[in-house]
Amino acid sequence: MDGNRGCAMGRIEQMIRYTVWSSGHERIVIGLSGGIDSAVAAAFCCRAIGGGRVLGLTLPSAVTLQEDIADAALLCRELGMDHQVISIEPILDAYRSLPGFTASPYLLGNLMARTRMAVLYYHANRDGRLVCGTSNRTEYLLGYCTKFGDNAADIQPILHLYKTEVIEYAIDLGIPEPIIRKPPSAGLWTGQQDEQEIGLTYPEIDAALRSLSQNGWKSTTPVEEKVLSLVRASEHKRLPAPTLFGTE
Repeated sequence: MDGNRGCAMGRIEQMIRYTVWSSGHERIVIGLSGGIDSAVAAAFCCRAIGGGRVLGLTLPSAVTLQEDIADAALLCRELGMDHQVISIEPILDAYRSLPGFTASPYLLGNLMARTRMAVLYYHANRDGRLVCGTSNRTEYLLGYCTKFGDNAADIQPILHLYKTEVIEYAIDLGIPEPIIRKPPSAGLWTGQQDEQEIGLTYPEIDAALRSLSQNGWKSTTPVEEKVLSLVRASEHKRLPAPTLFGTE
């Protein structure tokens, strides 16, 4: 393991412990998709406060792959976490009964993300837990997340890490190989893959983000220009809602 990464891991774990204990809580709940981001976030939580205090919820829809559910279960066994699988299809069916419901991938995908977060907060409120987020820096900057969905949480242990860094940490943390190897996917519709949808690989995106950050967010290549356009278009997801509070 890289020495700097080892120190950084310790800082992440300390941040989790401080956040949990200062909140007056002792436990965490986290959504587990079977993907690498939630796996790394869960591993940090377990290292920080112990697997017995971390609950992993897998919240599948009709398009969720069985192998993703199996990978989430495997992760929980290895980390010593409790694991529950709760289908969100009955809740989605209730949305489908709304007048004028439109079943586009975009609308349904956002409903899935927000429904999952509502279920996570139900368990957090019921059991006195904090909700751990699973967003990484790359997807946060691109706006590749749902407002009040997967970007909502009480603590975000990997939000400062680029996607390529998350993979490095996953190897150091001993995340199961099938989770590390699988193509990144939000799992919002059949066959969806992040890199195909964005049109760039994560190494390309991360290199562009690093270069943009170092050069005052001025693009010098077509890839950087595409990434910058995504960052600008999604700025509203990273800012508080406009208000006149405090201006009177």
